[in-house]
Amino acid sequence: MSSCCGPGSYSTVFGPRFAHRLARRYRRRGLDRASRRVVAFLVAQGIEGASVLEIGGGVGEIQLELLRRGAARTTNLELVDSYEADAAQLAADAGVADRLERRQLDIATDPESVGPHDVVVLHRVVCCYPDHERLLGAAADHATRLLVFSHPPGHLLARALVAVSNLACRAVGTSFRAHAHSPREMLAVLERHGLRPVHVSRGPVWQVVGLAR
Repeated sequence: MSSCCGPGSYSTVFGPRFAHRLARRYRRRGLDRASRRVVAFLVAQGIEGASVLEIGGGVGEIQLELLRRGAARTTNLELVDSYEADAAQLAADAGVADRLERRQLDIATDPESVGPHDVVVLHRVVCCYPDHERLLGAAADHATRLLVFSHPPGHLLARALVAVSNLACRAVGTSFRAHAHSPREMLAVLERHGLRPVHVSRGPVWQVVGLAR
């Protein structure tokens, strides 16, 4: 996975083929390292009976793992429909299709169309959205208990990787561009919406930040 583009952005560029690849990799290997850190934080906080909203969850592998670990139901929001067939098959194979809802919706521009959830997850998606303040503010307002998000480190190398990714997107003719949002500014948005940081897990590519209300 790129250091600055989440599943939703890649599906926009490459279409269903990328979704097939994600689903196949999950079946073979399970969650990748960064996704495991997201799940580990939430499980440590306790998710038994919780409702989970994931923004840009791709084929839904994090949601499947949370449902297996006691979450009651999940909702996934996407900007594109490229993931739906693979996500539906994974949910059916896991026996949780009746506990998982998937919708095509931009929560930043239409926040009233989805209700509050106990937990909100944004994994590898904030850097794919131009207006981080609007996206994170809407996400925070829907989290009644916990929010976890991931982002690239804010150092010079990470910003350089964003620039390289954008050059690659330009080369293949897509209008998508990644965004090197300031980690400090992103955290400040969430704090203004009533969340406080309780966990930071640093990695070479993705930093995972957990917050509680």
